[in-house]
Amino acid sequence: MSEQFDDADAVTVPDTVEEIIEQRSDVERERDEYLDALQRLQADFENYRKRVARSADDAGVRAAGSIIAKLLPVIDAFDLAQAHFSSDSDEAQALAQARGLLLDTLAKEGLERIDEVGVAFDPQVHDAVAHVNDGEGDDGQVIDEVLRAGYRWKGAVLRPAMVRVKG
Repeated sequence: MSEQFDDADAVTVPDTVEEIIEQRSDVERERDEYLDALQRLQADFENYRKRVARSADDAGVRAAGSIIAKLLPVIDAFDLAQAHFSSDSDEAQALAQARGLLLDTLAKEGLERIDEVGVAFDPQVHDAVAHVNDGEGDDGQVIDEVLRAGYRWKGAVLRPAMVRVKG
């Protein structure tokens, strides 16, 4: 049984070595173009994957920060209650333990309390609501008293500390 080929099915065979070399170089150039395109596509996909992972992580941190911000009034209530109890009562000790447990747990997750006295005033982390003159005449302003603690969540300020400044 012999198969018959049409002229349309015929493969053109190069006549000369130069034509063979030219066809080969055309095929190699096309191969290199496809390889470059594939490598660019792989790099773009890897960058996309990293960007999406970063975005998901950032969204998680923002969502957790939002929840923590809603808990700040609870921490403030603990602080006020502890300030009004005498320190030797059983209620005060239980309150201090509950407050400490909450703050320790949140600190392990990334919450930082801003309540240092005597440090330089920083408008990024402090909200000055009062000012007192110390009579020393230097230009530096320092925190004299913290009226309400501020908080950072994973390095970002959730709420600035409400402070009285002297200087």
